[in-house]
Amino acid sequence: MFILRRFLAFIPVALIVALIVFLMLHLSPGDPVAAIAGDSATAADIARIRAELGLDDPLPEQFVRWCMELIQGDLGRSYFLNRPVADLIADRVGPTLSLAGFTIVLTVLIAVPLGAWAAYRQGGWVDRALMGFSVLGFSIPSFVLGYCFVWLFGLKLNLLPSQGYVRYDESIEGWISHLILPSLTLCCIYVALIARVTRASVAEMLTEDFIRTARAKGITEMQVLLGHALRNAAVPIVTVVGVGIAILIGGVVVTEIVFAIPGLGSLTIDAVMSRDYPLIQGVTLFFSMLYMFINLLIDLSYTLFDPRIRE
Repeated sequence: MFILRRFLAFIPVALIVALIVFLMLHLSPGDPVAAIAGDSATAADIARIRAELGLDDPLPEQFVRWCMELIQGDLGRSYFLNRPVADLIADRVGPTLSLAGFTIVLTVLIAVPLGAWAAYRQGGWVDRALMGFSVLGFSIPSFVLGYCFVWLFGLKLNLLPSQGYVRYDESIEGWISHLILPSLTLCCIYVALIARVTRASVAEMLTEDFIRTARAKGITEMQVLLGHALRNAAVPIVTVVGVGIAILIGGVVVTEIVFAIPGLGSLTIDAVMSRDYPLIQGVTLFFSMLYMFINLLIDLSYTLFDPRIRE
């Protein structure tokens, strides 16, 4: 029942997100028609372009038409690039998903063991260092940290490429090397979030009665930490991973600009600057649906860690 409820809840939430995305753009100041027509356009030219694009129709009619196109898999056509929005997203989605996926994997591999060890050694130097790093990670904006990494590792030490992107099918080594610096930039915030929650959750589990029972059976401390405490703390950790994805999606847009990665972030900035309604709507909707889908998977994963949730 839990799985079915989560799938059914996805539909109305998707409709609400689509409505918010649509209204947020069409009710904001600015007119894309004037930008398309140019400074020398007459009022008749602007009216003609507006009619051709369907922007003179009532907002409810425009929204229904847009939703019907979405159902058919049509995200519209870019006003300025004159290409289908779906094709533009497909061209740019690879670098963005590569950066996001690389960051998530790197973050979890660093944050979860670090947080668990800090909980096990509460008050030790690892614990104190983690708390200090968390404050620092939350305090420094990602773009500032990105420029610092570019200066240090890219320009000063010349260890890693600081700009651009290489497709994985062209060169695995080049693909990884171009993702290291932007991923580390995002990791500093994401690691701080997940490590602190992991520490708090594992520390709470280590005080439970079943931990004392496990130790009384004579199992090793590593088995106690990983097999009992960390496993039972998995639900809040998985939850904060989903919350962190929202931070990650927002950070990807800025980080791609800093490191000149040709992903959806730079495409979004260009679309906003030109007020390209279909393109902004398409990219925003893609990010929203991706975030909702990942959170749906996270909700479903709860049933693996706690079977009681299935009931």
